[in-house]
Amino acid sequence: MNDTLRLGRIGGVRVGVNWTVLVIFALITYGLAGEQLPRAYKGLHPLAYALGGLLTATAFLASLLAHELAHALVARRHGLTVTGITLWLLGGVARYEGEPATPGAEVRIAGSGPLVSMLLATVFGAASGILHLTRADGLVSGCVTWLALINALLAVFNTIPAAPLDGGRLVHALLWRRSGDRVKATLQTTQVGRAFGWATMLAGFYIAMWSADGLWLTLVGWFLITAAGLEAGQARVRARLDGVPIRRIMTPDPFTVPSSMPVAEFLREMLPRHRHSAYPVVDDGVVRGVVTTARVRGEPPGTPLGALIEDAERTTTETPLTELLPRLARERLLVFDGDRLVGIVTPHDLTRELEHLAREVPGFPAR
Repeated sequence: MNDTLRLGRIGGVRVGVNWTVLVIFALITYGLAGEQLPRAYKGLHPLAYALGGLLTATAFLASLLAHELAHALVARRHGLTVTGITLWLLGGVARYEGEPATPGAEVRIAGSGPLVSMLLATVFGAASGILHLTRADGLVSGCVTWLALINALLAVFNTIPAAPLDGGRLVHALLWRRSGDRVKATLQTTQVGRAFGWATMLAGFYIAMWSADGLWLTLVGWFLITAAGLEAGQARVRARLDGVPIRRIMTPDPFTVPSSMPVAEFLREMLPRHRHSAYPVVDDGVVRGVVTTARVRGEPPGTPLGALIEDAERTTTETPLTELLPRLARERLLVFDGDRLVGIVTPHDLTRELEHLAREVPGFPAR
């Protein structure tokens, strides 16, 4: 799920929203301002209902963000690289590279989100109680009560023991700890996730016969089925790649270029002969980085390649491929044997290997 709009960083974590979040924002605002609030608190100015709906919908999205931030910050404390948070139609997702190193770490990461949601439900519930006791404005009390209930529902829903929900992660950690087999635990929890998704989807179809709310349940069920299937496929591929060294998929003895080479010479001499997407830049035996064909194209002919160098992470020939998968999806890696450059790995190399495995592992999309 890609960001349509980036909101900045919170606690060092990049936060963005997908355009589909406008749908849930509009549905909540309309449901509150157009139906629930006027029905519960009659006789107020329409602007009061609209303002109540807008502010409550905004507070709900902030609650979703707090839920995902909890996951992200705890994951970072356990050594995972957090790449960002995206709010979208069905809630939010925190993205981080790699997997928890231990079942205990997975429990803490997965449990942090529902814990924060329940904490917010408690805070909003207490505020609602105080407003009720002080006989404060009923509309405000109603909005706060709704936030308490929706956060409690969010916490409960996410603890359902079905992947990819947080409850599925908690069960996965338990099964992993008992069996010592991460892949087996993943496949078991994703089976439950698919079953729960189908049950939710069928319930949605049934309810949709007389209420539009069923369409929402159907969408949630479809998401759970899809996400669980993808997770199961990824687990199978990781199992097949376990122990495979990076040298298996690298391009050995890559062609190198000096930083002094001008763009015109590069385009004339290198591309027609080799057609690689990236070339290491080497001066006097020292690797300075890489230049990519995408970056070079369109540059002035006299520009030296040294002005177009991009950083590239380094690894060794025996590094297991599974350790590098998160980085390989978006970066180029230079492979060394001691101090000697022996290969380069690009996202295209990873895609080619995954396409090969996809023919052997049903249910895993290579792209």
